[in-house]
Amino acid sequence: MKAVADHLRQTLQEVLPTLRAISDDEASIKPQPEKWSKKEIIGHLIDSASNNQQKFVRTMAQPHVDYVGYAQDFWVAEQHYNNRNWEELITLWQAYNLHIAHIIESVNVDYLKNTISIAGNEPFTLAFIMEDYVGHLKHHLKAILK
Repeated sequence: MKAVADHLRQTLQEVLPTLRAISDDEASIKPQPEKWSKKEIIGHLIDSASNNQQKFVRTMAQPHVDYVGYAQDFWVAEQHYNNRNWEELITLWQAYNLHIAHIIESVNVDYLKNTISIAGNEPFTLAFIMEDYVGHLKHHLKAILK
């Protein structure tokens, strides 16, 4: 899992200069009324980090976990990410992801076969959701960096 953690850290290092070059005003622009602004995308990624930290640690603690889904649009809207300071959002996002990388790198290999079902869906192994986390993060970063 060290490679996954290193990939996450490398991704952070690569995108942070570009993110920091975006102005607060630019980060607040919604491309369409129903689309997220850059601030809201980073807010979603903060929510993702928070939810995945819970998924990772809970799945380490027992052989199988049934976990709830979350209403991502509601979370983004009700936390009013678009009213937050861009630099503060980036700093929180970076710090949370460095912690996620630490969790991934430190996981006991015996736990990687433990499974989690999210919102009643088919189970995934802990190894899969840890590996998939970085792909999800990069998917959303593309919308900011385009």
